[in-house]
Amino acid sequence: MKKAFEIIEDRYSGITIQNSSIEHSPLEFEEALVALLENVENKKLLWIKLSIENAEFIPLLTKQGFVFHHCDENSLMLVKKLITEPTMPTAKNHTLGVGVVVLDGKKLLTIKDRVYQTYKLPGGYIDDRENISKAAKREVFEETGIKVEFDSIISLGHFTPAQFGESNLYVVCLAKPLSWEITIQDTDEIEDAKWIDVDEYLEREDVLPYNKELVKTALKTKQGFIKNDELELQVRVNTEYELFF
Repeated sequence: MKKAFEIIEDRYSGITIQNSSIEHSPLEFEEALVALLENVENKKLLWIKLSIENAEFIPLLTKQGFVFHHCDENSLMLVKKLITEPTMPTAKNHTLGVGVVVLDGKKLLTIKDRVYQTYKLPGGYIDDRENISKAAKREVFEETGIKVEFDSIISLGHFTPAQFGESNLYVVCLAKPLSWEITIQDTDEIEDAKWIDVDEYLEREDVLPYNKELVKTALKTKQGFIKNDELELQVRVNTEYELFF
C-alpha cells in the first residue's frame, strides 16, 4: 500500500516533506513522491531534507527534477521548483572567518603559521553556530594561549574566490588581553607566536599591507567601531544572539 508523505507548509508558498515520514523502501519512496507531485497545487517550492542514511533516495529525487540546495556533514537539502523562477533563499555561498587585533599598549599579538611564513593576526574560521565574539576568543587562545576579552568589530572584508571557490566574509575584531604568557595550543598549525612592537610591525616589509591597515584602524580608536549591543530581545529559548550597530 502506498504510504503518503507528511508535509508542512511555509509562509513562502512552499511545502516541506517531514523527515519523520520518509522511512520508505526506495520503491515506496518513489511512489509517494510521484503521488505528491501529482496532487500538489498552488505551491512554488517543494523541499526535502535527507539524512546521510537516506542518501539512496537522491537519484529518485533528481529524476523528478529536484536539485541540491545546501548540506552539512550529515544531511542534504534538496528543492524542486514548482513554478518558473520562484523566489527562493540563496544557498550557503560563503565561508566566515574572524581575525583579531590584540593590543597591549604598544605591543601587538602576532602569529606565524606553517603555510604563510610571515607574522600576521591570530584568527581562523568561525565554527558552525558559533558567535563571532566567542570565535575571536577561541582562535586567539588556540593559536597563542592568550585569553582575551572581546571589545568590538573594526573591519568587515569580503574576498572572492576563496576556499572551495566560495567567497569569504572576514570579520576583524579588537580584543583586550587578559593574560600575557604565550603558550601555543595548536602546534600543528602555528609555528610561532609573539608580541611585537606596533611601530616595528608596521615597518616590516614581510607584513601584508592588509594586516598593516587593520592594525592602523585599531590604533585610531581603541574603543572600536561596532560593539555588541546587549539588548533585551524577544528571542526563542536557548537562542544566542549578537547585535552590532
